[in-house]
Amino acid sequence: MDDLKDLNNEFELFGVAFAEPWATLISVAAILVIGFITLKMILVLMRHWLKKTDHVDDMLNSFIVNVAKVAGIIVLIAMILDKLGVGIGTIVTVLGAAGAAIALALKDSLANVAGGLMIIITQPFKQGDLINVGEYRGRVQSIGLFLTTLRMLDYRIITIPNGLINTSVLVNESREEIRRVDMKISISYASDPKKAEAILVRVCREGKLILDAPAPGIGVRRHDESGVVLDLMAWCRTDDYFNAGYYLKERVWQAFREEGIEIPFPQMEVRILEKDGEE
Repeated sequence: MDDLKDLNNEFELFGVAFAEPWATLISVAAILVIGFITLKMILVLMRHWLKKTDHVDDMLNSFIVNVAKVAGIIVLIAMILDKLGVGIGTIVTVLGAAGAAIALALKDSLANVAGGLMIIITQPFKQGDLINVGEYRGRVQSIGLFLTTLRMLDYRIITIPNGLINTSVLVNESREEIRRVDMKISISYASDPKKAEAILVRVCREGKLILDAPAPGIGVRRHDESGVVLDLMAWCRTDDYFNAGYYLKERVWQAFREEGIEIPFPQMEVRILEKDGEE
């Protein structure tokens, strides 16, 4: 009993009062066991509910579960410290001071974390989307709290800080189900624009990757020094964008050649004058 009293007196030096040390230890153990079991059950139910929610992305699911887990652990620690006699006010003060110091030291990293949270919450893109961020273009491989990883079209891997993504103009090429393939096609002034337009309409109708609705847009864009420039704006499924573009470029050239539509190219006319001024 004297040993227990000495232990109690030692704890009192740190502001912790033990009326009954063994009862306190048993209470702390009970809080830990019951608390962790309860937290695990809550997390399992939360994961099950989030999986049934179609509009919540997997990345956001993981973030919500992790936040709930951390919050639960903090609550357990606070309950244990309160049971040991440490005031909640003291805990809040220590955490506040530590948080301010950490925030000052990790200012840039916290900006990336804030950017990651904005990406996860607002979801401007998801894993697998083709996006443009500044000069970089690639498919999203992974989204983390600090970095987003892209696989470039040539299969190079690039990591971009989330803070940079959050403050940049971002283009998501995969968000909509359909995309428009734009082409500018030049024909010579000796060719008939109406005939060329009819050929473009036929090429679009024959293409399996080209959609009938919305209808392709075809017309004269401008008149250049060497010929007439036509616009071709055809719609396709987003997944077929590149193949649809390749098809149009190849098939339009073949069809124009078959129908005698001349595509202009740089030419130079040279005249030789004799001394008397005659050619």
